[in-house]
Amino acid sequence: MSARFEEIDWRQTAKGAISLRRRRDPASGTEVYEVKLDDDFLMSSQFTAGEIALARLGLEPLPDTALDVVVGGLGLGYTAHAVLEDPRVRSLTVVEALDEVIEWHQRHLVPLGADLTSDPRCRFLSADFFSLATDPQGFDPGIPGRRFHAIIVDIDHSPRHVLDPAHAPFYKPGGLHEFTGRLHPGGVFALWSNDPPDERFNAVLAQVFYESQAHIVEFHNPFQKRIATNTVYVARTQAPQA
Repeated sequence: MSARFEEIDWRQTAKGAISLRRRRDPASGTEVYEVKLDDDFLMSSQFTAGEIALARLGLEPLPDTALDVVVGGLGLGYTAHAVLEDPRVRSLTVVEALDEVIEWHQRHLVPLGADLTSDPRCRFLSADFFSLATDPQGFDPGIPGRRFHAIIVDIDHSPRHVLDPAHAPFYKPGGLHEFTGRLHPGGVFALWSNDPPDERFNAVLAQVFYESQAHIVEFHNPFQKRIATNTVYVARTQAPQA
């Protein structure tokens, strides 16, 4: 095996073969961590601007109070880590469907694993995020029906390009209504997308939430030698009347 490339872990899962790889970038000399599901690239530590912006934009509209947050999708942990950088955050529940991904963090095989697992505010929940959205227990099996200040989602490529066909209904009005019931009044639903802003999805958010906005996040793509973009959708339920 080349010293410039290492497959740290490979597992066969119910969703396909998942692998964690590390390579040395020849231009910068930095180590890059990548996650693949079968032949599909899920995440790279070389491109984290969108994941970090997802957390920051999702928390930005919330009041100065102790915040309870859910993150759907762990990946390499950049969204969860950015959530914990906000001093207002009291608790973070990260819902991840693949035990293997959680194990990478617990074994410190990924760069942010030690930070996440050592923070007492953070806990990992091994479960299907979308199934919990419709479960009467909600996102905290110990406190049925618990509400949160923010639900932040980074699972699918976009509302149109999902990793599993079973996810598609949750990007429609009926599915999004499930999240409103898990939020405090004035709470935030935030979603990462690899696609440009989708006017059809914006219209769906406007049907379900009190207010919503699509943010474009720019970052440099060294492979294509151009500026690339992600989209972060931020939607809020109606805040209590003063």
